[in-house]
Amino acid sequence: MMLFTLKRTLKLGVKSLQRHILRSILTMLGIVFGVGAVISMLAVGEGASFESQERIKRLGSDNVILKSVKPQQDENQTSQSSSPRAITATEYGLTYLDAERIHATVPGIKLILPIRTIRKEIRYGARALDGYVQATDPWYLETTNRSVQKGRFLTDIDMNNSSTVCVLGTDIAKKLFPYENPLGKKVRIAQNYYWVVGVMETEGTSKDDTGGATTDVNSSVLIPITTAQFRFGETIIDMSEGIKMEKVQLHQIIVKVNNVADVIPASEMIQSILKKNHKKQDYEMVVPLELLREIEKNARMFSIVLGMIAAISLLVGGIGIMNIMLASVTERTREIGIRRALGAKRRDIVIQFLSETVVLSLCGGILGLGVGIVIPLLIHTFTGMIVIFTAWSLILSFSISAAVGLIFGIYPAYRAANMDPIEALRHE
Repeated sequence: MMLFTLKRTLKLGVKSLQRHILRSILTMLGIVFGVGAVISMLAVGEGASFESQERIKRLGSDNVILKSVKPQQDENQTSQSSSPRAITATEYGLTYLDAERIHATVPGIKLILPIRTIRKEIRYGARALDGYVQATDPWYLETTNRSVQKGRFLTDIDMNNSSTVCVLGTDIAKKLFPYENPLGKKVRIAQNYYWVVGVMETEGTSKDDTGGATTDVNSSVLIPITTAQFRFGETIIDMSEGIKMEKVQLHQIIVKVNNVADVIPASEMIQSILKKNHKKQDYEMVVPLELLREIEKNARMFSIVLGMIAAISLLVGGIGIMNIMLASVTERTREIGIRRALGAKRRDIVIQFLSETVVLSLCGGILGLGVGIVIPLLIHTFTGMIVIFTAWSLILSFSISAAVGLIFGIYPAYRAANMDPIEALRHE
């Protein structure tokens, strides 16, 4: 009997909404946009957080990255003395001795990877382009979590013999060898030719995400560091404005530790060693693990803020429902009086009006789910941004929309139920 009464009351509520279909649709819009905003914002926020975390993870959560940085005073001196005949010379940055000190002093180190980066013209036949030559060691792949797409990487034999071999980044390989296999071919770097022995796997991003100088990973050519010492030396000469000479032994040192738990203690010891042996601040240290934790913390706060902003839309939608239902109560006063006179109890009136508000909010929630899914997909299609839908955001948004209808419908329903039947019958 109870179920039958509830079913009949729901039917009555739906019919009442259908009589004013345009008003019902306009009332639902607040819930539709509120739910859509919650889902869209959380999907975009989750996608941005995931992308940032993946970039940091690619750097290695068990790595400590050191970079050479040109001191500010040296930059000022260079800019002041830049005349056609000026000769300036600076020496700064990380050294091989720094790598040896770190390896000998800091416990728990698995690998130390030195990297030297030199900008050079790379040529094959008539094709030429500017790129980066990265001089490094054979354990580069293990330390940086990268892989070779075809061919092989540098070996200990290449290092010992200072061999003129190279591994191409994907952009370099595509531009220099658009129609042929680069393996076994020779490319010219500066004045020397190098055998191509491999091609690197495409990186998801070509930018340096650690706040340092921008380096195009996919547009790099990797050679043995011993070959770079022999072919290029340690002094870079720029003759575009006068003569500028910069001596930098290493542009990066990546320290890989045995356990993630050792990263923070190792980074503190490394900082102490470098601070003691570098009188000027010509280096910077990046700890991907710290960046990852910071990003995860910011992501949680970002999701909370986005959720609160979007929840305001749901609140506005709920107020809209209450407003319309209060107007409906006034409009249907005589109907309420007739129902009470025919034997309807206050409970029946409450259920009737609550059913209308719940139906409005549930329909708005369902449409909002569709809007919330379509908008992020459009953003992904037209901008390429990563968007991630989580089950909890969909369930939470829909649940809140139902709760909003229930909460904001209680007052109008009880106001209708508490009307005096005689006064309601007299209402014109």
